[in-house]
Amino acid sequence: MMRDAPISDRVVVYERPQALADIHTHYCPGCTHGISHRLVAEAIDELGLNDRAIIVASVGCSVFSYNYFDIDACEAAHGRAPAMATGLKRVSPDRLVFTYQGDGDLASIGTAEIIHAAARGEPVTAVFVNNAIYGMTGGQMAPTSLPGQKTTSSPFGRSTDIAGFPIRMSEVLAELDGSAYIVRRSLHNVKEIRRAKKAIKTAFKVQMAGLGFSMVELLSTCPTNWGMSASDALTWVADTMVPYYPLGDYRVIDAVKDL
Repeated sequence: MMRDAPISDRVVVYERPQALADIHTHYCPGCTHGISHRLVAEAIDELGLNDRAIIVASVGCSVFSYNYFDIDACEAAHGRAPAMATGLKRVSPDRLVFTYQGDGDLASIGTAEIIHAAARGEPVTAVFVNNAIYGMTGGQMAPTSLPGQKTTSSPFGRSTDIAGFPIRMSEVLAELDGSAYIVRRSLHNVKEIRRAKKAIKTAFKVQMAGLGFSMVELLSTCPTNWGMSASDALTWVADTMVPYYPLGDYRVIDAVKDL
């Protein structure tokens, strides 16, 4: 609001999206889950899909996301959100069905579900929040934790000799013929946040056009488990995560360009 202007002349430039519930979240200070929630909600509002959207919540820090969105929602068992989304979309093909998953849920216990949903070309969307660590359970090493990254289960840093290398999920899913739109974005600055919102909106359009599977990977922060301040966590994403997980479009079929 422009506070010095008369009430009749004030212009709303920032307000809560209708697709977000008006309640407090449980996320830690500096966590970018809140930003990604807002981007998803804004995309739903702008596409006019509020009455047709269904979120499939995962197990992890975002486990209560079904409470944070003012749309239809359900909770899946750990890693099984793509399987549940598949069933929902097949029963109600006119609905916008999307999963909201962290790296522990999508890239670990749920690896089979996400890969086969993409391989089948299921017209659902995955919003994949990658913060390179298990957040809810205490900061253990995740499939996406970087080489040398210290976690509660790798206090001396991730050893690739013992634990192998991080999984780049966007690159993996981009190789599957059923994938229509696979991109990686980040939430560490305003420019990338704007690009992330555009990608989420495009992914939803891809789904509603029946073009196939879509996923938007979002590099996110976890200041609490990283042992950093919120500002340092944003810097760590830019300086450490982005070089290992390059931002970009990994699979965009030609039909997407016509949306």
